[in-house]
Amino acid sequence: MKIFNVILAIMFLGFALLQINDPDPAVWILIYGAMTVVCSMAAYKYYVRPVMLVQAIAYIIYAVILSPGVMDWFRSPDRSLLFDDLAKMQFPYIEEAREFLGLAICLTVLGFYWYRSGRGGKKLI
Repeated sequence: MKIFNVILAIMFLGFALLQINDPDPAVWILIYGAMTVVCSMAAYKYYVRPVMLVQAIAYIIYAVILSPGVMDWFRSPDRSLLFDDLAKMQFPYIEEAREFLGLAICLTVLGFYWYRSGRGGKKLI
């Protein structure tokens, strides 16, 4: 599990570094940076459940804010635009759908760590 957690930490660190050129870099560097810390701590079986809970609530609230863009993407005739670099300039909902997916990844990992923290991990708080 340690290697898996380190891989996740490196992945989220890479995500954070890729956000430097994003229109809202501070928000996403913080989101992915926080996930890097959670994954790094999980590599040593340290879990801070209150912090994970606050993160999850914040990510869920942000996902709800982005959900109208996701619904627009679902209604669009060409859903493959999600993977087109130029589409985000043409359709604002593409960027919102991508951000929503990023939050979904974060929430999935947090859920996994929440489960793991109840199964013998060292809870700091």
